[in-house]
Amino acid sequence: MHAVSDDAPLLHDLMPWSVRPLRLGRGWPMAPEPACLRARWNLLTAGPDDATRASLLHTTRARGLRTPVAQLPGHRTPTSALAREDGRCPEPVRVQHGAFDQQWLIPDHRLIDVARPELWRVADEHQIFVLEQGQLPDAREPALSFSALLPDGRSPAGKPGLIRPLYRRPGGLDPNLAPGLTDWLADRLGLPVTAGDVLAWIAAAARPGPAGCAVPLPVDPEVWRLGLSLGARSLWLHTRATRAVDAAAGREHGRLRLPGGSRPYVRSPLPAAPRPGELEYEAEEAALRIGEGVVAPVSAGAWELTAGGVRVLEQWYERRTDPGTPGSLEALRPATWTREVTSDLLELISVLTLLAALREELALFADRLADVGRPGTRTSAGLRSAGVLPVPAARRRPASVLEHHEEGPDGQFALV
Repeated sequence: MHAVSDDAPLLHDLMPWSVRPLRLGRGWPMAPEPACLRARWNLLTAGPDDATRASLLHTTRARGLRTPVAQLPGHRTPTSALAREDGRCPEPVRVQHGAFDQQWLIPDHRLIDVARPELWRVADEHQIFVLEQGQLPDAREPALSFSALLPDGRSPAGKPGLIRPLYRRPGGLDPNLAPGLTDWLADRLGLPVTAGDVLAWIAAAARPGPAGCAVPLPVDPEVWRLGLSLGARSLWLHTRATRAVDAAAGREHGRLRLPGGSRPYVRSPLPAAPRPGELEYEAEEAALRIGEGVVAPVSAGAWELTAGGVRVLEQWYERRTDPGTPGSLEALRPATWTREVTSDLLELISVLTLLAALREELALFADRLADVGRPGTRTSAGLRSAGVLPVPAARRRPASVLEHHEEGPDGQFALV
C-alpha cells in the first residue's frame, strides 16, 4: 500500500458520522439461507421450558428470555418476552456479513445483543455503507469495502473497523460529509460535485495513513475524473451492480457479468452435501473443485483475493459447511446444497474476478497520487482555512430521522 501525505484529510473528518459494528452475541440468527433460519426459530419457540429455550437462545448479559427491547426500525416484529413467544419467525432479511458475504438475518431485536438501530433507520435503496477494514501488517488489502445491504461490519481477522453510511437520513438525504466539502471541491476543480462523486473518489483514493484512513484530494480535474471512474466501478462491484449504476459506462443495474470466455460455470456437478475441507483450487486448470464437482474458469486473482487476511472464497465455503456445535441451533443446517447457493458462488466469483482486475488499475492510480510533492494534494490545511474543518460535533452523531413512533418493549411506543 502507498503512503499518503500527512496533511491528507482523514476519512474520519470527510465522513464524520460512524457506527461500530453489530454484535449478534450468537451465531444462529444468521445463515446463508432463510429456510434454515425459520427451522431454527421453530425449534427455539417449541422449547418445552425456560431452561431449554435459554440454552438454545444462547443467553448473554445483553439478551435473555425476558430482556425488554424495542423493535428494530422498519421491522414490525414482536417485542414481548421470548419466554412467551409462539408466533412465526420474522421474515429474514439479506445482510452483508463481513466484506463480501451476503447472508440472511432474523431481524428481531430480542436476538441481537447490539443491533445498532441507527443503521437500520437509514438502510434503504439509496444507501451505501462504507466499511473500514481492520488493517493487518502483512495483508495488502484496500482500506475500505462497500455495501448496499445493511452490514454487520465483522472481520475474520477479529479487527472490525467502523461503518460509515453515505446518507444520514432515509431517501438519500443529508449526506454524511463534512459541511461545505462538496462546494469546496467544486470551487477547487471547477466542476459540479455531488455526494456520490465524493464517495466514488474515496473508493478510488483512500489509503492507510499514520493516523487512520486518509484521502488525498486532487486539484487536477483530469485526475478527479479518472478517480471517479475507477471509484464508481468499485462501488458498483462491491454492491453487486445495485449502486453507482451507469449503463453508458458499462455499469448496468443488476447485470454483473464477465466476458463470455471468463464466466464461471459448473463443469461437473457439485456434491449434494459438500463437507468441510473439500474446497480446492487448481491453478493450472483455473478451476475450483468441491469434492468431485468443478467450477471453472476461476481466475487466480479471484482465488487469492482476501479480506481480513483470509481468502474470501475459502471463508465463504467454510461458513456454508461448518457443522456447528452439536446440540446448538447453529448445527441445524440445510440438508443439501441448493441451486441458490451455487448461484451465489458463481456471482461471488464474478465479483472477485472483476475486483481483482480493478485493483491493478487502482494500484496504478495510487502511484499517481503517491507523489507527496504534487501541488494540491496536501489539503487538510486548505479545508481548515475554508472552514470545512474541524467538523461540528453534531455531525458525528446520528441525525434525528423518526417520522413515526417505534414500538418499544411489550408494545409500548419508544420515545426517540
